[in-house]
Order: sequence, then structure tokens, then C-alpha cells
Amino acid sequence: MFRNYIKIAFRNLLKHKGYSIINITGLAIGMAACILLFIVVRYENSYDRFYPGHDQIARIITEDLDPDGMDYTPGIPYPLKEVVATALPDLPMGFYNDHSGSQISVLGNNGGAAQAKFIEDKGLGMVEPGFLRIFEQQWLAGSPDVLEAPNMSVLTKSIAEKYFGTWQQAMGQLISIDNRHTMKVTGIIQDPPVHSDIPLRVISSFETIRQRPDYHYDPHWGNLSSSMQLYVKLKTAADSVRVNKVLLKISKDQYEQNGRMERAHYLQALTTLHSDNRFGNFGDHTTSQATLWTLSLIGILIILMACINFVNLNTAKAVSRSKEVGVRKVMGGSRAQLFWQMMGETAVLVGIALVLALAIAWAAMPFLKQLVSIQEKLPLFTRDTIPFLAIVSLLVILLSGSYPALVLSGFRPALALKNKITSASIGGIPIRRALVVVQFAMAQVLVIATIVSISQMNFVRNMELGFNKNALLVLNGRTDSTALSRQAAFKAALLQLPGVKAVSFNSDVPSSDNNSASNFNFDHHANDEKFAIFLKYADADYFKTFDLRFLAGKAYDPGDTARTVVVNETFLEKFAIKDPQQVLGKEVRIGGGRWLPVSGVVKDFKTNSLRENIKPLIISIHRRRFTETAIKLQTANIVQTNTAIRKIWDQHYPEYAYDSFFVDESIANFYRQEEQLETLYKIFAGLAIFISCLGLYGLVSFMAVQKTKEVGIRKVLGASVGNIVYLFSREFTLLISLAFIIATPVAWWVMNQWLQDFTYRIRIGIGVFLLAITFSLIIAWITVGYKAIRAALANPVKSLRNE
Repeated sequence: MFRNYIKIAFRNLLKHKGYSIINITGLAIGMAACILLFIVVRYENSYDRFYPGHDQIARIITEDLDPDGMDYTPGIPYPLKEVVATALPDLPMGFYNDHSGSQISVLGNNGGAAQAKFIEDKGLGMVEPGFLRIFEQQWLAGSPDVLEAPNMSVLTKSIAEKYFGTWQQAMGQLISIDNRHTMKVTGIIQDPPVHSDIPLRVISSFETIRQRPDYHYDPHWGNLSSSMQLYVKLKTAADSVRVNKVLLKISKDQYEQNGRMERAHYLQALTTLHSDNRFGNFGDHTTSQATLWTLSLIGILIILMACINFVNLNTAKAVSRSKEVGVRKVMGGSRAQLFWQMMGETAVLVGIALVLALAIAWAAMPFLKQLVSIQEKLPLFTRDTIPFLAIVSLLVILLSGSYPALVLSGFRPALALKNKITSASIGGIPIRRALVVVQFAMAQVLVIATIVSISQMNFVRNMELGFNKNALLVLNGRTDSTALSRQAAFKAALLQLPGVKAVSFNSDVPSSDNNSASNFNFDHHANDEKFAIFLKYADADYFKTFDLRFLAGKAYDPGDTARTVVVNETFLEKFAIKDPQQVLGKEVRIGGGRWLPVSGVVKDFKTNSLRENIKPLIISIHRRRFTETAIKLQTANIVQTNTAIRKIWDQHYPEYAYDSFFVDESIANFYRQEEQLETLYKIFAGLAIFISCLGLYGLVSFMAVQKTKEVGIRKVLGASVGNIVYLFSREFTLLISLAFIIATPVAWWVMNQWLQDFTYRIRIGIGVFLLAITFSLIIAWITVGYKAIRAALANPVKSLRNE
């Protein structure tokens, strides 16, 4: 019997080729989209879950309370570890201090001149042995104990081969970090998986920086760096309650003043590092759970729309199969047999669609990886995807086939044989209308989401940042004493180039992901202020190079040490100072340093991405922090000027690798994930509209066949082509309009939540919704109109004769 069902199923598919192609195409595209989105979501949720006991690993993070709300950082003050270790001696822990972006020079066995130079933009850190006991590695040589002593390094297998040819030859060799620390290679680990927010490539002993206070080590409770992170391993996942209680007590002891706790430390689970945008990570991106839920929802919507197409077309087509059903029932066929026959046909069609969907997904995989920044090769078939495919296929068969099968198997044989079965008599018209409304409501939600995301990203791209970001080249420099001694000569040589307008040494550009902060005191107040001050360090030419505008005063004078400082508008707002002139001459003290007068106030510029508020800021001189050289270029001949700059770099810093970026590109990287989401929205909104129109085309095609006689009579009685097109399109226009009414509040709420991630954002106006409904109606009219015009232009004599 099963063989007979399959045979009949194929015969019906071939008999109704047009409807079969529409159904298979819709289901294949929907299933392919679902498969691809599942792969993305599964991959994003897999970060750092390969470590043994990953659900017991956490990092201690910092939450600062200021008058404007909360500030978050993954870093901690250095002394916190000792206090936690005393309170919880049984808690395994280890520091990780990130130094990504540093230069590694390969020195060989005997040291001396560098044999090769590499910039490691990720995965370079100073760690304690306890860190590598928490994050267990596969050791090819050595063990965590090799990092007990200073000036020791562990390399991954691929990095060791990159530096020395083979990992065996790397053992015992010497490397230099930023020409400041000569390190001995004492261990090799197998390459960890790529999907980690703590990438490991070159791991050096934390003891090295304990001996160097100028290397981001600070023993004060008031100062912290996001690069200095402390990781712990709990006895069980539930042990976090006990540890958090201890951290809360420590926070109260250290930071509570006048009944107000200004800073708190608590645990953040390793499994949330990749999804918590407040803290960030050392990987190349974060992906919020809201984003993953959104992608999952899009996948569900797409597959549901394809199922709706199937239900609509099969219920519409049910009338044409009424005689077949009547004959089968008269010949003794039961309703159950007819039901499973129809379900068998659905299963065959879904099976064909699944094969086609897998081919589409396989072809689209390289583009998907590039779009969502997946760095490793992902297999299409895994132990997760195979059960997923089975579940999706089964659900699609049930969702698509159950209702049409129930309708067909329920026909009364007497009515079926007499051709008395109509769409109205089986109740199919109201259901088809409802399904069309649901389908287009889903599609319009995606269309509105796409329009909002495009508008927000255009707003971000074109927003005034408060400084000039164009034609600004930044060189990543070094801050050892030898490099610092050559800065003046290097700068003078750069300014001799005709394509160079200005040069500045600084810690970071105006808009960056730097959040260097400190406690401070203003105007000799009794206590430090209740909010942290954010810091940028730059020479006197910084303001000219980036076209920063002064509201009062002036820049500080050139020099090697800070004698005055410059503040921004937000700094004044924190102290309710209306007139910028009033702050000039007043003094500030950063941390435990000396008092410095304010020489100028600059107009606010965006200190970070547009997701964040502008920070209260102090800009001052600190040569040891000048890790970047910003060069303002003439817009003409940028390529030639860049080549000349590289030659000058090689002349002045031959022992350093040339490493550069343009400011506008670095700012664009802030919004890379939003750009990727915008592209995904465009793609899937397009697929949603395509699937909807595919179903619409099928329904109109069926309607045209059913109304052949009616159209012929209307034409004979004088109806124009426009009248016939109106006949076909009127109902669908009303249905799409109803879908729009349903979709509007849903889309507004969803996208309004998405926009909350941006401090600076657009307002969702009525124009967005008008554009969405106009677009949907035009596409629908084109789809309906094509088939309606063909029906209207048909010869009425021929259609009436056939009838």
C-alpha cells in the first residue's frame, strides 16, 4: 500500500507541475533559510562551551554607579584578587591581562636582531598559571607551571609553526614582546577552537608585568583596566551565590560611602561572555541573546510562510480532486486511507524540497560565513543538524499536509461525483483568506524591520561625531624608551611630506572602544567625585589633527609631561557649570596624582560608539601612553602618501612592524554586527516577500482557472481589462491591507526594542509604515496583475466554448 501511495503521489506531482513547482520552491527556500539560521544560532551559542566544566567558569566584573546610571567594565582593580583569595582560599582563580595588538619579534636561540616581526591583533595575554588550570588546554609540551617564573611564554601549535617552522623547534627559543620583554618559549599547546571569546595564541607569564608597574599594572583600588580580568572556577554552578555574597561584602567594605555603594563586583558566567554587550570580550564580536532569538524567529516565520503556501494551494486545489476522492470512497477507500495517502504525497513533496534546500544551504554557506564573520569551516551535517532536519521535516509535513488531507478525505462521495464540491462548500475560502493575512503580516514585519535598520544605520553613518574622521591614518606605535626618544625626529620627517597636514601622538582616537577611567577630585573637594573620569592622553597637536573645537581656553602647551589638562562639555554638565569660562584655572587631580589646572574646554565629541553616552573626559599628556600616531592627510594622492609614510616608519623604527588603520574604518567596525543584521534583514525580508508572492501567484492562477467562464461572460458583456484585473486584485488588496494593520504594532514594538541599544537613534515615524505597505502592495499587484492580465486578454469565445 505504501508503494502505491508513493506512486500516486508522483503522478499527482507530475500532473499538476505548476503547483508542484510553486510548493517545492517555497518549501525549499523556507527550509534552506531555516537550516542556515539554525547553523548561525547554534554556532553563536557554542562559544567557549568546549572547555571542561565551562558552566562553572566565571569572571569577576565591575559595575560602577554614577548619577547618570550604571557603567560596566569586565576589568577589576588589581588588589581585588588578593582580598578574594584571602576570603575564599578554596576558589581557583587566575589573572588574564590582554595585550593584543602587540608586536612579536622572533629572536631565535641566541637573541640578537629580530629574524621576523609579527603583529598579533588577538590572543596575546599575560596570565597566571591558575588561569590555564581553569581553562584546561591540550599540552604538547610543558604545563601551566612553566608560567610561574617571569619572562616565560607558551605558544599555540600554529603560532609556533608560523614563527619557527615546527612546534618542536620552538621550544627554548626567544621572542620579544614590543621590544620590551624578551621571553623564552617553555610550552606549546594545541590550537584551541576558534569560537572563543578568549582567543589564545601567545601566552606569557603574568609575573613579567608584576615587575613592571608601567605595563598596565596599578596597585590602587580606584583604577582599573578592562584588559585586567580575573577568572574563577566554582565547585558547582550553584556555588555562584556564595561567591557573590563575598564579593558584595568586599564591595561594601571598599566602596560604600554615606550609605551609597558606588562600585560593586560580581560574577559573570563564561557562557554569557559572548552575549552580554555591556562588558564585551576579547573576541571579534558579541551577539546578544535578543539577536539570536530574532534570527530564530525569522527562521520560524519563513518556514511557516512556506507551509501556508502549501496549505492554501492544496485546499484550493482540493476541489479539482473531488471526483478522484469520490471514486476512491465508492470503491471502498476509508477516510484514514485517504488521509494517509494525502500525507504521503506531502511527505514526498517535502522530501524533494529538503534535498533542494540542502543544496541551496550548501551553496550559500560560504556567503553566510562571510556575512556573519564565522572564521572556521562549518559542516552542513553534524550531530545537531541531522536531528534538527528530521524534526523540521516532520513538522513541515504535519503543518502543511494535515489540514488539506483532512479536507480531501472528508468529501462526501455523492457530492464529489456530482461535481457539487466548491471552495465555499468546504470552508476553504475563509481559511485561505486568514492564512494570506497571516503570511503577509509576517512578511511586512520583516519589511518594516529592514526599513528601520537601514534608516538607523544611515543615521549612524551620517551623524556628526564632533571631530573630523576623514583622511586620518593611524599608526600603531610602541612606548618603550628607545621608541619614545625617536618620536620628535619621526614627526618632523612626516611633516615634511607634502601630503601630510598634521601629526599627533596619542593613546587613542576621539571615538574608540577605550574606556580608561580613574577616580579623581575636582576643585579641591573634600572627597573624590562620585563618578569616574575617562581619560585620553595626547600631545598638543591632537586638537588640530582631529579638528576639535574649543568652547573656552586653549590646548595645553607642547611638552613631555602634563602641566595642564583639557576637559569636555559633559565634564561641565556633571558639575552643573553653565559657562565654560568658569572652569578655566580650576584644578583636577587624577587618582593619587598632582593637581593640574584646566586650560581649555572642547566641544563634546562622541567618545565611543553611538550606543553609549558621551563620557566626562580629561585629555592630558602622558608620553608612556602614546601608543598611536595620528596623521591627517591631504585627500589627494593618499596611496602615494601612505607609501611614503611607511618608508619613513621603516627608517625610524626598523625593529617595529608597520601597522596602520584609517579612523573612518575603525568607527565603521563599531557597527559591523548591525551592518550584518541589516543585510540579513534585507535577505530574509526579500525571501519572505518572494514566498508570499509565490503563494499569491499560485492562488491567482487557480482563481483564473476557476473563473474562466466568469471572465469570458464579463468580457462578452463589455468588461475592460482594467475591470478584470480589479476583479482579481480587489480581494488580495484588502487582505494585504488587513495584514499591514496587524503587522504595524508588532513591528513597531520589536524595532523599538532593538533601537534601545543605541543612545543616539532615529524615531520610527509614519513614513516607515507607509513605505512598507506601499512596497508590499506594489509587489502583490505585480504578482496578481501579471496573471490577471493574461486571463483578461484571453479569447472569451474560446473560454466559453471550452466551458
